[in-house]
Amino acid sequence: MLEKTIYRRLLSRAFDIPVTVTYWDGKTEAYGTGKPKIGIEIKKEITIKNLTSQPTLTLGEAYMRGDIEINGSIQELVASAYRNAGSFLTDKKFVKFLPKMSHSEEADKKDVQSHYDIGNDFYRLWLDKTMTYSCAYFEHPDDSLETAQMNKVRHILYKLHPAAGGRLLDIGSGWGTLIITAAKEFHLKTIGITLSEEQYEYTKKQIQDNNLQEQVEVRLMDYRDLKDEQFDYVTSVGMFEHVGKENLGLYFKKIKELLMPNGRALIHGITGQHQGVGVDPFLNKYIFPGGYIPNMAENIVHIMDAGLQLNDLEPLRRHYQATLEHWYHNYHKVFDQTAQRYGKDFARMWDLYLQGAAASFEAGNIDVMQFLVTNGPSGIKLPMTRNYIYEHELS
Repeated sequence: MLEKTIYRRLLSRAFDIPVTVTYWDGKTEAYGTGKPKIGIEIKKEITIKNLTSQPTLTLGEAYMRGDIEINGSIQELVASAYRNAGSFLTDKKFVKFLPKMSHSEEADKKDVQSHYDIGNDFYRLWLDKTMTYSCAYFEHPDDSLETAQMNKVRHILYKLHPAAGGRLLDIGSGWGTLIITAAKEFHLKTIGITLSEEQYEYTKKQIQDNNLQEQVEVRLMDYRDLKDEQFDYVTSVGMFEHVGKENLGLYFKKIKELLMPNGRALIHGITGQHQGVGVDPFLNKYIFPGGYIPNMAENIVHIMDAGLQLNDLEPLRRHYQATLEHWYHNYHKVFDQTAQRYGKDFARMWDLYLQGAAASFEAGNIDVMQFLVTNGPSGIKLPMTRNYIYEHELS
């Protein structure tokens, strides 16, 4: 009885929309004012200790097992919890579990491979044809996902204002779309590096298929192992979230080391516009082992400490929300196929992750930003106004 009383207290304050909760004893209670928008069914009792010490991990695992069912939109429910300052799901006094993580080269390789080497076949099910697994850029509301992903690649390259024949390094090059586009459309000589064997093999084939062997190279290596090379331009998309809090300073210093004098880098990644723990136990265990999301101020401090200067900073929060909604729409269509191939727990895990991540961006709990930096005085060798970034997109 005491456990259920505490459940009522926690859940009555968890959301800013009206919900119903059906407990393990079959009784349903309504919380909030108005017609309920979401129904939560708790089929099996969860201990209060686990619920309050590791809420996202505990509830995430319960959902994966089917001990919790959500009738309605998970995205709407999670966004509601993030908006509600009194929710036990987001109140930091309940966060008692911060995993200690290693970010040695061996550990980082293992973490990256555990996520990206699930297999190209899995990602191919719900990504677009570019196989781009990062925030897209929607120039128009009706852009397809593929169009928006190519928009993002070109938006990054336009910001760099590259000169033909220059050398570009992409740290964490994914499935190679950026380095191939930079070579084909911007006439750059490009190198991509990745720790994922699946991405490495895929990119090698794309280079061969496009007859770009003289212009594009991909290497299976850690960014920390790059020695005695400098580049006119560096890009890094969705990478700094993986390096770990203790290595962020090293990451930005390495970027400076890799840039020619007055060279430019475009760093794109998930961050936040508030002070936060930067680690989520559920994501760390199941989705992004070793992940840490730095807030905006942390990155700017590291940029300054590295001796780089900021040219441009652009938040793309709404673009990532839209990207995740597209991904979830695609994933929902292949959910049964995913469950059959990888198991139902795995399929439900990704269902929860994609909707929960979209909710987190929707509520402003996290953001994604592009940092344009220079290894020299800000703006050097760039046009005087920001119009140059958009002149190609508006043409």
